[in-house]
Amino acid sequence: MKYKLASSTWDHKEIEAIQTVIDSNMFSMGERVFEYEHEFAKFFNSKYAIMTSSGSTANLLMIAAMFFTKDNSRRLKRGDQVIVPAVSWSTTYFPLQQYGLKLKFVDIDRKTLNMDLQQLKGAITKDTKAILAVNLLGNPNNFNEINKIIDGRNITLLEDNCESLGATFDNKFAGTFGLMGTFSSFFSHHITTMEGGCILTDDEEMYHILLSIRAHGWTRNLPKNNLVTGVKSNDDFEESFKFVLPGYNVRPLEMSGAIGCEQIKKLPKLLSERRKNAQTFVSLFEQHQFIQIQEEVSSSSWFGFSLVLKENSPISRSDLVAELNENKIECRPIVTGNFLKNHAVLEYFDYEIFGEMKNASYIDQNGLFVGNHHQDITKEINMLYNLINRLL
Repeated sequence: MKYKLASSTWDHKEIEAIQTVIDSNMFSMGERVFEYEHEFAKFFNSKYAIMTSSGSTANLLMIAAMFFTKDNSRRLKRGDQVIVPAVSWSTTYFPLQQYGLKLKFVDIDRKTLNMDLQQLKGAITKDTKAILAVNLLGNPNNFNEINKIIDGRNITLLEDNCESLGATFDNKFAGTFGLMGTFSSFFSHHITTMEGGCILTDDEEMYHILLSIRAHGWTRNLPKNNLVTGVKSNDDFEESFKFVLPGYNVRPLEMSGAIGCEQIKKLPKLLSERRKNAQTFVSLFEQHQFIQIQEEVSSSSWFGFSLVLKENSPISRSDLVAELNENKIECRPIVTGNFLKNHAVLEYFDYEIFGEMKNASYIDQNGLFVGNHHQDITKEINMLYNLINRLL
């Protein structure tokens, strides 16, 4: 490929970090994971960070934790309604199905690609217990408007921020507006730890629940005084295999934690370079006759660059994809596109649809995205622009 979706952010520092873990002969979750969690929480001005094996398992734990809180005002139970946008990644939705929640899909805003806030406002009823906001392709939601919509209602805001690490809204990091926010550090994302994910929260009870259910639902990783069991005994032998919640094993590897410690140091520069590339991309495509691009909300971290063919386009998306492939420019659909087209898996869901999915359907048929990188890709962006102009 001449223009890839993603490229490695590693150098000798990450390799050296892996070697330190090999030398230590301690490969399962340990001190380097805990160090990464500390640095991650510090970077994003959050109280607590919990590293997981992936962004998908971060979403799983976030939803699971809502079932185990002792706070009845926010605890979820099977059948409760959660509002979600119709465009996201599959594992935004799957934990909701797996915990028996009822999903209520709303359309997206065609300009921002995030949840249509007017649709959100209309979709909320007395049965709505939570909103899972998704910050798509690096773009934060307008959280001022979301908070106005839910003000005075007993509705919990959660965030899937797996594609938008480093994005800010009004100088506050996306992923820190809700009770919990999830992040991914998969290879193609802003930082990479092989596989990996993280959950941020300022809520101590949620933090303790997450510590338990990340590793088997046992008490071993809980602090002495905690909001799950109260006070742990002084018998380490007894506490080593004491189970109190129906948990998982989604612990990260110690190597991933060590790599993450090096990646978080690079994050300001990685974000800066992505935003410089975005300036080039926006300057070329913002006023394009046939192409619509994502409208930035506050400060995007620009996961990738979306391209949506306007109604007056003389070519179809399949034509465009074929030409991009022919010219070795890698591209993908805009995440899942309209997730509601996946009829086979939706047979397992309890869900309803609010209104029409006009915009989700449109970008599903007419949209794609290309990659952004942590180094200067002016040449590649210009190549993309010139190719599209020749076609159109």
